[in-house]
Order: sequence, then structure tokens, then C-alpha cells
Amino acid sequence: MGEGEVPTGKPMGKRPLGVPRYRWEDSIKMDLQEVGWVGGMGLIDLAQDRDRWRALINAVMNLRAQ
Repeated sequence: MGEGEVPTGKPMGKRPLGVPRYRWEDSIKMDLQEVGWVGGMGLIDLAQDRDRWRALINAVMNLRAQ
């Protein structure tokens, strides 16, 4: 693939009827729950608090590395 080219493709298969779309935000929330984030702050506020956001992301990354 050359410089500046964007990979393209289609997802394989279909989502079963009645199963909601899985969003990026849902993935973030599940990861944060795994490390004990209780959700007192909204995600936007949390992301704007750089120190707290970085600490949570590092915790999630360490969880995934195990």
C-alpha cells in the first residue's frame, strides 16, 4: 500500500437481528468499568482531565497486557 492510501473494505457478515450496534464509546465504558471507574464524571469531562484520563488509560493498557 502506497503513501496516502486508505485501506478500504467491508465488514464480513451481518449483525444478528436485535443486537445493537457496538460503538467505540461502549468499548471505552466497558474498559473503564474493568479498572474500577464508577462513572461519577462524564466521559468528556474525564477526557479533559488529562492526568486522570492518562492514569485510567494506563490502567486499562496494563490490564490488557497481562
